[in-house]
Amino acid sequence: MSSTPRSLAALAGITAAAVAIGAAEPVAVLTGPRSAPLIAVGGLVVDVVPEPLKKFAITVFGTYDKVALLVGTALLLAGFAALLGMLAVRRLWIALAGIAAFGALGVAAALTRAGADAADALPSLVGAGLGALVLWAFLDGPLQVDPWPWTPPTPLPATPPAAAEPGDRPAVLAGSGDRPVVPASTGEPAQADGPPAGWEPLESSDPESRRRFLRGVGALAGAAAVAGLGGHWLAGRRGVSAARQAVALPTPSAVAPAVPAGADLSLAQLAPYVTPTSGFYRIDTALVVPQVDPETWRLRIHGRVRNPIELSFADLLARPMVERYVTLACVSNEVGGDLIGNARWLGVPIKELLDEAEPEEGADQVVGRSVDGWTCGTPTAVLRDGRDALLAVGMNGEPLPVEHGFPVRMVVPGLYGYVSACKWVTELELTSFADFDAYWVPRGWSAQGPVKTQSRIDTPRSRNRLTAGPVTVAGVAWAQHRGISRVEIRVDGGPWQEATLAPVVSVDTWVQWSWRWTATAGEHTLQVRATDADGETQTGQRRPVEPDGATGWHTVKVTVR
Repeated sequence: MSSTPRSLAALAGITAAAVAIGAAEPVAVLTGPRSAPLIAVGGLVVDVVPEPLKKFAITVFGTYDKVALLVGTALLLAGFAALLGMLAVRRLWIALAGIAAFGALGVAAALTRAGADAADALPSLVGAGLGALVLWAFLDGPLQVDPWPWTPPTPLPATPPAAAEPGDRPAVLAGSGDRPVVPASTGEPAQADGPPAGWEPLESSDPESRRRFLRGVGALAGAAAVAGLGGHWLAGRRGVSAARQAVALPTPSAVAPAVPAGADLSLAQLAPYVTPTSGFYRIDTALVVPQVDPETWRLRIHGRVRNPIELSFADLLARPMVERYVTLACVSNEVGGDLIGNARWLGVPIKELLDEAEPEEGADQVVGRSVDGWTCGTPTAVLRDGRDALLAVGMNGEPLPVEHGFPVRMVVPGLYGYVSACKWVTELELTSFADFDAYWVPRGWSAQGPVKTQSRIDTPRSRNRLTAGPVTVAGVAWAQHRGISRVEIRVDGGPWQEATLAPVVSVDTWVQWSWRWTATAGEHTLQVRATDADGETQTGQRRPVEPDGATGWHTVKVTVR
């Protein structure tokens, strides 16, 4: 049994966990960042957590859902470690077993990641071993807190008390401070090296050993922070930023059409026609951004094809490139949401590669597979129908950002990203929808995800306070690969009024629209709907994003003075 108070034991447990996580980071520099325990376990959580919880996380935290997951995992680990520390006061082996269990979880999580090997177990093993050593040192080793030493009794000034019965606790004399004084027993006094038979020590600790304990906590926590941050820094140094900067994009054989004058209305609060790279949304399952060296990158086109193909990055860059503006949208985008963006992409047409590979009869699905094992299933017919589906290497005139798929990703107009926009792509496998379900399909999402006709009011925003008189209402609408033919606005449930559409580069991008409203004083409700070039008007029926995209009219409430 440890003499360490439970509050300090909980602190010892948290410190041991910090050492375990911090020490694992430098090891993960050698084995890959995905093998670090926190990241590996977090990735496992992403894969197994029920879909409603994922949707809740995206709704609450948006694009910060991964940060929230890692912070939440760290807090749960801290709570678990504190509990283990308190349990270890009575049974150290229980806490050590708990650390071993967490280490085993980290090992299992790391080894189940795509492309993992035996070395990926090292960060969790090293971290768990050092964490166990630290906990032992605090609770049963050189850093543990000692109880007060037993001292010779101080005689009472009055008549000596009756002899203590076995099992009685020693008394503390008034005025003696917090140091226990053992009353004299009948016969022999207490010895300095221990209590009389049957007596128990008070639950009080030696101040000097407590200070030693706290100094140990500070030193080890600091070392853990230095190791963790240093490992993170070293991992960044081993990243592919330098390799990305060295990439020289080829001149496209077919440049993107120029953005027509007036395509961007340049209004406050209105999303720009071309989304800046820094502001482009990011939704994926990667807790750490994959670092793919273009020198070692390979693309395999295989499966149900007559001519399997393998390409290096240099091979891909040597092929004729086309440049196109394409708007991408996430299926998780709520009505009125901002998980959508328009960019200029440079890449090789996927159709040409598939034509060379010659898909077999019945191979109606192309499975894009990322370096981290994530998959999406795209209809083969869509990739071969002539639209500008690309294996993209450039975005807005620069090599792909690492977080957006460097060195190569898929871009397919007219489909939601979960069935088409594979980042860090390394494989295109021809199969069929009957034979294979991509990542999101077993989790309740549709196998095929065509983008729905949608529109959004960007200005004014909900709860804006406006001045009576002329007000410009503006926003964006999209129906990629079909195009938008009409956008309508209505106020307070009145008749629909047609808005003015700005020009666009092509049907594969969104369109800005505007409408002049003579606002009157009071509370007002604005609604928008769009009609695509096929004549289909978006429905006003509100439906959630799952299984194939949200529906409904974006509604904004404003106050006019």
